[in-house]
Amino acid sequence: MPPDSQMTVTVLYIDDDEGLARLLQKSLLRHGIAVDHATGGADGLGRLKVRNYDAIALDHNLGAETGLDLIPQLADARPNVPIIYVTGSDDANIVMSALKAGASDYVWKDINGNYRELIVAAINDAVAKQRLIAEREEAQKAILAAKERAEMLLAEVNHRVANSLAMIASLATLQSNVVKDEAAKSALAEMRARILAVAGIHRRLYTSADVRSVDLDAYLKNLGSDLVAAVGEIAKGHRMVVVADSNVVVATDRAVSLAMIVTELVTNALKYAYPDGKPGEIRVRLDDLRDGNAAILVEDDGIGWDGTGRNKGTGLGTRIIQAMTKSLHADLAYRSGGNGTAVTLTFPL
Repeated sequence: MPPDSQMTVTVLYIDDDEGLARLLQKSLLRHGIAVDHATGGADGLGRLKVRNYDAIALDHNLGAETGLDLIPQLADARPNVPIIYVTGSDDANIVMSALKAGASDYVWKDINGNYRELIVAAINDAVAKQRLIAEREEAQKAILAAKERAEMLLAEVNHRVANSLAMIASLATLQSNVVKDEAAKSALAEMRARILAVAGIHRRLYTSADVRSVDLDAYLKNLGSDLVAAVGEIAKGHRMVVVADSNVVVATDRAVSLAMIVTELVTNALKYAYPDGKPGEIRVRLDDLRDGNAAILVEDDGIGWDGTGRNKGTGLGTRIIQAMTKSLHADLAYRSGGNGTAVTLTFPL
């Protein structure tokens, strides 16, 4: 039976012996295989230009040429059509040469005509295999198209989320402008910084080729200007310096946690490191430790704090840092001694 009993298999048979070709046509038709006969290479190539076939059966001896001469031309003309090589020679080298040249199978042509039954099985097997390959390729194309659509939709979602978060941050600024209490103004500024930190992640995602991960070096370099703009007067006169190793990539959810930690550490430095309006520098450094881990250092040259003792603010920022550090399975260490404050977050990649 052919691969699909509801579908006739069409075969181009190239052989210079018209009598044997007619016998093969009658024999294969009983099995649902329609044979179109070509008397030689030029005839066969011409037929391929005007009609599609499921398979090609190619005889070895074609008078002035051999099937081996034709295989490359047939394969070029119809790359996805399997070629069954038919030979009456018992020379194994001929078969090996045919397979190396691009034939998918071969059949020995015996003088009793038994090969006509064998060629039915060879054709059906080759056609079934080719159809499976074609179906797999179509499925892969469909999967790739679905993946591209999903990534496009996800990029659009990240774009919309980033815009929405930016709008919320703007509303926090408007609210801050009508608030008289300085503590409330400060709290709104910190909240705006946190919102913009997350918005920055989504902005990075919808401009990235891979929405599953974030390049930390590029993100941190943009975060500095976002934070200075977010906290307003608190950052006035201060200078931020970001130095980052390239190609430090983390998954999106981990990037959000890292962004929150850096935001809190930088905001604390802007608020408390340099009292009495004294301007200063806050440095952020990202290092790839080359052992499956990376480290982010946030330091200043201010009055210094080693992470112990009473918090100067509400303590919310400290609680956020501790919670995010735990979720990352990271280590947070404050430098003891020396000038200023230095905090190192070491986290697995």
